[in-house]
Amino acid sequence: MEFYVATAFTDLADCLVLAEAAEELGYTGMGVPDHVVNLHTLSTPYPYTEDGSRRWPEFTPWPDPWVLIGAMAARTTRLRFVTSVYVAALRDPYSVAKAISTAAVIGGGRVALGVGVGWSKDEFALLGAPFAQRGARTDEMITLLRKLWSPGWTEHDGEHFPTPKLEMEPTPPPIPVYAGGWSEAAYRRAARNDGWIADLLTTEQVVAGIGRIRELRAEAGRADEPLTVLASLADAFLPEQFAAAAEAGVTALLTMPWAYYHGRDVTLDQKLDGLQRFAADNGIAPA
Repeated sequence: MEFYVATAFTDLADCLVLAEAAEELGYTGMGVPDHVVNLHTLSTPYPYTEDGSRRWPEFTPWPDPWVLIGAMAARTTRLRFVTSVYVAALRDPYSVAKAISTAAVIGGGRVALGVGVGWSKDEFALLGAPFAQRGARTDEMITLLRKLWSPGWTEHDGEHFPTPKLEMEPTPPPIPVYAGGWSEAAYRRAARNDGWIADLLTTEQVVAGIGRIRELRAEAGRADEPLTVLASLADAFLPEQFAAAAEAGVTALLTMPWAYYHGRDVTLDQKLDGLQRFAADNGIAPA
């Protein structure tokens, strides 16, 4: 089992210190979430709580993921970085490709794209992106991103992003793509790409999702290819529970280690203490 530290709701300056500490302690990487804005009023409720309320208070930091990843990558040498998850369809594919490739070059191949289709219709409307087409746009964007990240000239004949012959530099190291979500469409997207990101699901739900993704991969002749599963588990808190999840196919846990000891609204010193204690309790050590 690998362990990633979630930076959600964390002050920007703290993220840089935590990245250095996580690398020193032997964590695998950092997970960075994405929202462009936090709208005061939503026409659609937040889908990940029972009452539709958001999991963060007003004026919570939401730094640009790729700027933050580039900064953390510049201060580390081994730590890996993944977005959990990036709503690519809010943007145009060319700006997305440029930002990600630049961060990947700075990180020397330590960057992965975790992509989701998004849930906030209001945020899409604000940015002028079609909400109803977000799934199809995401799928086509992934195809185009892989082309734009390849050396040489690129052309793309697509419904949403027809692209004339062009080239984009710098060409980055390989960038894995993981899909987030737990719908059938999300499972199919994960099966087509390099892995799956499961956010705040129970272990049982994650195991079911892994099973479905493996079925889809087998149908496509990809059963023998490795499947990365990065999960934030809602019902696992102890080392033996993490071990059971790993046995079921979870390859990496995304978590806030300090929350197990001090809660979520804590000081930087408490976060650093939580990183150390969680590492000791779960056998995390520098490579």
